[in-house]
Amino acid sequence: MADYGHDLKFGTFITPLNASPKEVVALAQETEAAGLDLVTFQDHPYQSAFLDTWTLLSYVAAVTERVHLSGNVVNLPLRPPAVLGKAAASLDLLSGGRFELGLGAGGFWDAIEAMGGRRLSPGKAVDALSEAIDIIRGIWDADNRTRFRVDGTYYKVDGVKRGPAPAHDIGIWLGAYKPKMLKLVGAKADGWLPSLPYIESLEQIKESNAIIDEAAAAAGRKPTDIRRLLNIGGRFSATPSDRLLSGPPEQWAEQLATLTLQFGFSSYILMANDDPATIRTFGEEVAPAVRELVSKERAK
Repeated sequence: MADYGHDLKFGTFITPLNASPKEVVALAQETEAAGLDLVTFQDHPYQSAFLDTWTLLSYVAAVTERVHLSGNVVNLPLRPPAVLGKAAASLDLLSGGRFELGLGAGGFWDAIEAMGGRRLSPGKAVDALSEAIDIIRGIWDADNRTRFRVDGTYYKVDGVKRGPAPAHDIGIWLGAYKPKMLKLVGAKADGWLPSLPYIESLEQIKESNAIIDEAAAAAGRKPTDIRRLLNIGGRFSATPSDRLLSGPPEQWAEQLATLTLQFGFSSYILMANDDPATIRTFGEEVAPAVRELVSKERAK
């Protein structure tokens, strides 16, 4: 497995708790102050303890200046794709090109159905996501004057007006683990966004990358067209250990550099337990060290 050569990005995964909305926003601002690149929030509209993620993203965009924003990942079954495409482009325009679209097929189907969404099998949910990507990209293609029509099994549009175009090329990043979803990443997405706790082994990463790469080639794309992002968790301590992401910042940096150079990841999003000190350490110590290590190896 090789390095795909993407520039390195670092971010946070913040819990959108509605009991402390000011603290949630402050953590996003802390992410920016620490020099990190990306703020993300999970999107579970049926979770009564959470703020609505889309409203939160919009608010955070207004009180930050540089950092990019994304759902991690946006819940497609409860957000119609044509509306989602328009909303994403609008937020990208309002934020000066700082929005990215992490997108999921759905998973908590009892809760989704309870909130009015449609229950789908895992395979059908992937098919629905594929149709949704076509609709979202079609909405963004504002200069295209042809009639916009997608006659899907799960989503249909016919004659809808395109636009607005986003301020920059919004990345569509998919949370994916199973082969069918990984093939969709390779065929249509801009990024693969798994979570490290759900990856069983380094061998699984290799196998997943191979599926994505093969699907990209089959779609006439290059494997390097797809960024590899990773949600990570861990613990900082003064004492080194033999565990992944458990030890001092320099150990974290070495391990993340290895994940970049040998397994292709180039973006790391930290589940920091909503702790400002952890965010600062990640941004001020780990991120620069990883960049330096990777830059030295790439220069060779």
